[in-house]
Amino acid sequence: MKASLHNRNWIKATQAILLAVAVCFSVGASDSSARYDRLNHQMMCSCGCGQVLGECNHVGCPDSPVQLAELRTAMNAGLSDKQILDSFVAKYGATVLAAPTTSGFDLVAWIAPFAVFLAALLGTILLVRHWSVGKKTQVPQPASTPEMDAIRERIRRETGSEGSY
Repeated sequence: MKASLHNRNWIKATQAILLAVAVCFSVGASDSSARYDRLNHQMMCSCGCGQVLGECNHVGCPDSPVQLAELRTAMNAGLSDKQILDSFVAKYGATVLAAPTTSGFDLVAWIAPFAVFLAALLGTILLVRHWSVGKKTQVPQPASTPEMDAIRERIRRETGSEGSY
C-alpha cells in the first residue's frame, strides 16, 4: 500500500514538473501580440502627448494609429525588433524611443543620474564632516587647586573609584 502511494506521488510530482517546464518554454513562443505590446511600449507617441505609443489615449490622436499600423506592417514583414526600432528612429528621430539606447552618447543618459547622486552623496558626507570637525570644542581641564585635589581624593576614597576627575 505504501509503495503504490509513494509511486503515485512521484508520478504526480514528475507530471507537475514536466507541466511547469512546458509552460515556461511555451509562454510567448509564438504569441505575436506579446511582441507587439512589448515593442509599442518601447516607443513614444510622436504627437507630443508624452505617452508611450501603446498607451496614447487622447481622443483624435493623429499619430498613434499610423505608428501602430506601421509597427504591425513591420512585424508582418518579418523584421527583427532591432530593425523595427531602428526604422522608427530613422523616420521619427531618437525621441521616439521610450528609453535611450545603451550605446554611444546615449549611455550618458543611463550613467549621469547615478553619477550625480554619488557626487551629491559624497559632497554631503564631506560637508557634514567639515561641520562636525568645526563644532568640536575642547573640554576645559578642571582647575587643579589644593582644595579641589582634596575634594577629588575624598570622592575617590568614598566611592572606591580609580577614575581621574
